[in-house]
Amino acid sequence: MKAIKPNYIPYILGYIFSLVLTINAFVAVTQAQNGLTTSLFILLVGLAIGQLIVQVLFFLHLGRESKPRWNGLAFITMIMVVLFIVVGSIWIMNNLNYNMMGDHASDMIIKDEGLKRE
Repeated sequence: MKAIKPNYIPYILGYIFSLVLTINAFVAVTQAQNGLTTSLFILLVGLAIGQLIVQVLFFLHLGRESKPRWNGLAFITMIMVVLFIVVGSIWIMNNLNYNMMGDHASDMIIKDEGLKRE
């Protein structure tokens, strides 16, 4: 039997950690009795952050290279772009949902906007 090369060990460990985190999230959601509760949401966010850390450390090798500052800046820029896209998309969808409601919600819109009925 061949021995595992030392440069493959971080990939194998990262794969195992990612698999464990993913299975934990899957089991937590499938075993939830009352739907999405606050504690389940906090658990899933924690598992997602753990998954992010595993991906960054074991697969992207952020911080292990000779010039980690540039990769760190690129990573921070990527996070800012993703946050901009996600928050902007949620904002746009919420705005569309509010403005595209049917006639049954016109009273709520008039009240929220401070308008008077004619």
